[in-house]
Amino acid sequence: MARIAVIGAGTGAMAAAARLAVAGHRVTVYERSRTYGGSLGRYAREGFVFDTGPSLLHLPAVYRDLFVKTGKEPLEQCVTLTQVDPASRHHFADGTAVSLPNASRAGVVGALDGALGKGSGARWGEFLDRAGTAWDRSRRPLLEEPLRDDRQVLGRDPYPALRRRRLLTVREAGTVAEIGAWELADPRLAALLDGYALSYGLDPRRAPAAAALLPYMEETFGSWYVTGGMRALAEAVYERCLARRVTFVFGAEVVRVVEKDGRAAGVELADGESAEADHVVLGAQPWPGLLSGEGWRPGAEAGETQGAGQGPVPGRFLVLLSLRGARDAGAVHRSVVHCEDGAAEQDAVFGGRTAERPTVTVLRPDDPATRPDEAHEAVTLMATVAPHGPVDWTDAALRERYADVLIDRACVAVPGLRERILHAEVRTPAETAADTGAEGGSVPAPALAGARGAYLHSGNRTGLPGLYLAGGWSHPGGGLAHAGMSGALVAGLVVEGDGFRGSQ
Repeated sequence: MARIAVIGAGTGAMAAAARLAVAGHRVTVYERSRTYGGSLGRYAREGFVFDTGPSLLHLPAVYRDLFVKTGKEPLEQCVTLTQVDPASRHHFADGTAVSLPNASRAGVVGALDGALGKGSGARWGEFLDRAGTAWDRSRRPLLEEPLRDDRQVLGRDPYPALRRRRLLTVREAGTVAEIGAWELADPRLAALLDGYALSYGLDPRRAPAAAALLPYMEETFGSWYVTGGMRALAEAVYERCLARRVTFVFGAEVVRVVEKDGRAAGVELADGESAEADHVVLGAQPWPGLLSGEGWRPGAEAGETQGAGQGPVPGRFLVLLSLRGARDAGAVHRSVVHCEDGAAEQDAVFGGRTAERPTVTVLRPDDPATRPDEAHEAVTLMATVAPHGPVDWTDAALRERYADVLIDRACVAVPGLRERILHAEVRTPAETAADTGAEGGSVPAPALAGARGAYLHSGNRTGLPGLYLAGGWSHPGGGLAHAGMSGALVAGLVVEGDGFRGSQ
């Protein structure tokens, strides 16, 4: 039985902790804050309850596997999962709108044909077929295996772009934006695809075509809501860790990984205390001074960390609205109000500025647990924004002004919204940085193949023996599903050693 120290209590770290405890190891989690869950936060006021992190779960099989492997009670016995249908409603700049059904390729094709014109659905469906090929080509090395020492296979883009002859040259899409312009051939379909990329914090103009995996994943495996909010999933994973006798120490800030005889040997806390360990799992974004030695630095074994060359890694701006009046009978859980000028928005977000007309996601869960009674409604507005630092998100005037911009934009999806507001709570990347420790409140994107590996994350196995990485800042990247996968990969590497090749 080995002693294992886990730094951070995010979902990826807790997923690793539960699996390692089941394997017979003695696991202690050290968390700098007073609670667990990482980005899966919650804000409550006067009976209104809001998620402050991810709002929907994709690839629930990741967490079903976690609960099957760590106990008798399956995931659905610990939380209530419901498919969101329609999966989303999209409002485009020209005034058209379309509702996309959940996990129904035929339904999506039909909806797009009906709303955007005949042929639109077919073009999107053919694009998803190509995205499916990219999924098949890269799924295992990108998501189910530890990052290989030889990463050439992930440096090549797996998306089979259409080849188009123009005069004397042959062109094919190499980025998300080029797929929209050259293959989808409709600005609304291009905005739909760009919106998927932007929601994950990716610049459509630079993200490789392999980002097509993201809409494919959502539209194939569906979008799921956890009753009570996504924080309930964090609670379930935490309870599973406790049931497996994982020890949690809250308010314990780790300042350094202790090294001895060329390997990780424990952690040093801010209060001067030290804890010995045979293995250390870092479930947070690496920081300067984490290690005293020169043999390894965060990101070194992956070349660099996420998004090389795309500019600052963005965060999220949230407006949490407590509303008077009941939720409309025909309300949609998730609506997206697309901006009029995608290039201008992308210039701002990835150039460290605020976009004048951002794309806004409106979340309206039909969940009694989120509101004081049926005569009220809890609504969340979200936009992808530049991180804290390039933009000063502590500026009170800026926060108020930008919240007003999001509310104005959201009125497209929720007419009369402004007149119903009882209270508005604003959360920015500055709050994300304070809550999670992520630099600038940045939110890591999922890892992507292509672009010569520029969109890969640090591997779960590091150059320092005994030190492993889990969570969104490591392979296979950000997002709830990907974080859960990182926990499984770390547990496999610790239990089986360097011979571990991933789930079968």
